[in-house]
Amino acid sequence: MSRRTPALIAAAVLLPLALTACSSSDGATTATGDKAAAKSDGFPYTVKNCGVTTTFEAPPKRVVTMNQHVTEIMLELGLKKSLVGTAYLDDQVLPEYAEDYASVPVIAKEYPSYEQVLATDPDFVYGGYGSAFTAGDGRSREALRKSGIESRLNTESCTKGDQPMDTLYEEIREVGRTFGVTDRAEAWIKQAKADNAATAKKLADLKPVPVFVYDSGDKTAFTAGGEGIGNELIERAGGTNVFADLDKPFGDASWENVVARKPEVIVIYDYGATTVEQKKKRLLTDPALADVPAIKNKRFAVMPLSDAVLGVRVPAAVDKLAAQLHPGATTP
Repeated sequence: MSRRTPALIAAAVLLPLALTACSSSDGATTATGDKAAAKSDGFPYTVKNCGVTTTFEAPPKRVVTMNQHVTEIMLELGLKKSLVGTAYLDDQVLPEYAEDYASVPVIAKEYPSYEQVLATDPDFVYGGYGSAFTAGDGRSREALRKSGIESRLNTESCTKGDQPMDTLYEEIREVGRTFGVTDRAEAWIKQAKADNAATAKKLADLKPVPVFVYDSGDKTAFTAGGEGIGNELIERAGGTNVFADLDKPFGDASWENVVARKPEVIVIYDYGATTVEQKKKRLLTDPALADVPAIKNKRFAVMPLSDAVLGVRVPAAVDKLAAQLHPGATTP
């Protein structure tokens, strides 16, 4: 759970570093050249992200990412050379990103301290969850800006009421614009839309299956709510999230409600130290859940956590989940 709640780390020590803003450079001649080139490529660019408005005169050059899904967005867009540090994997990066990821310094296993962030001399920090910018840990977006560092928060953490897949497309589009790789971003969006359409066609005549997501939890069930990409992923895969009325991406549900809502499939999020088999055992041996259809029939689907958050894995994840919810019915 630490990926979505602040990690318990030591209080950060503020360093009196003179850091340059994302629009600056090392010399007057280079700065002039950068600005001229940038303007021809769509700069300056102003974007409002989770309540923070930023104008970029040129693409950021020294970037730290925190949380796997935003790291993978950067790698998918061909921006590994911009990365000077990364932190916090939930599981393994996709094989196609492994070589590029190995070239980026890992500055912390989980969230880095403010001191560790500053030590990389970044001009931009990209966080996946709100906990990446926890003020109490010294990494607030305001504190970063005071040090000359701009930032971005993945918009799943700050949007409500939108269609999450559209939010994903906009996330990719805005990151592409920020880094001057609009063509790459638009190419990814075009392919993602085609992949989503292909999955929808396979599922057109199938009845949705009631689904409960089990992320973690003992006294209560930590599950996917109705506001995030996890909920839309279930719907697009031919399921109905039994906790779609929970008005946030993730939240706690009582076990009594799990029983009452009678899910036919339980989707287990795979990450961290607790294995899928341990999670299954916890569910299958709980007498209170014995009458749940998914438990009676031992119907489980498994998803890596990194598949179920707002990142570049989502279109493929929809298709993989569809194959688990409707086995044998989704082959081309």
